[in-house]
Amino acid sequence: MKYRKIVLAGGNGYLGRVFANYYKHLAEEVIILSRKEKKDTDTIKTIVWDGCNEGEWVKSLDGADLLVNLCGKNVNSRYTKENQAEIISSRIIPTTLLGNVIGKLQDPPKLWINITSATIYRHAEDRAQDEETGEIGYGFSIDVCRKWENSFFDTNTPLTRKIALRMGIVLGRSDGAFPRLLNLVKFGMGGKQGDGQQYVSWVHEQDAARCTEWLIQHEELQGVINCTAPEAVKNTDLMTEIRKAWGIPFGLPAPAWLLEIGAAMIGTETELILKSRWVYPKRLLDTGYSFLFTKSAHAIKDILSIRL
Repeated sequence: MKYRKIVLAGGNGYLGRVFANYYKHLAEEVIILSRKEKKDTDTIKTIVWDGCNEGEWVKSLDGADLLVNLCGKNVNSRYTKENQAEIISSRIIPTTLLGNVIGKLQDPPKLWINITSATIYRHAEDRAQDEETGEIGYGFSIDVCRKWENSFFDTNTPLTRKIALRMGIVLGRSDGAFPRLLNLVKFGMGGKQGDGQQYVSWVHEQDAARCTEWLIQHEELQGVINCTAPEAVKNTDLMTEIRKAWGIPFGLPAPAWLLEIGAAMIGTETELILKSRWVYPKRLLDTGYSFLFTKSAHAIKDILSIRL
């Protein structure tokens, strides 16, 4: 099926590039809304916006099959008051703006997907958290997710179906979490982090993109949907799999106290490493979505096989 138009708001980051490359042969036009100008290609066009105000970019939403909102400051930072305010505003302001604009369009996007985070669920080592029985956690990162999703669902867009896609950790070769984990392995520091028993809910970048097309096609789906592989993996097992795939038998572990020091030095929070995210994609599976990668070991081997 050939789509008319795919719009990616804030699509200049890693995941935006994954989506743009996925759709560039499936759509007549892929449009990225970005704060920076970028050279257009045959099928990918960049339109400048500031994420705060209406402008010429509004016309790009007319008749779109899909709008994906990827806006938001990277949470990989220290949670100072200044950073906290920027993390929240960089999500809520563009989301509210898009909602207000879409609500006024005669021919708005058929589907609007807001990429939110699977970290909204509580620390879970006892059972998987799905969309129906999952329990919301507490703390700053969860507060961000709550406010973000509220701003998304509170906008009135009667002609546009809306999905908050709670994304797990996206695994790919070019950017994101995987290259950083691989670097730890390469330098002999690829052991478990903390006690290693925390779950990592992950998704291969190709499944992250492919499931958005599934959501276009399944018009009965709306609301909250988890986007994670069905089989979460413990941190200690994930690091073992990466070491094995790279051919390094041993990696120094990093106890929690050492992570606290390291996190402060590099400007991040240990929560991003030590929280157990055990999330299950019940709604995707219930509608028949078949993941390309269900086992992290297979995803890792695939990623390492890619020549960049």
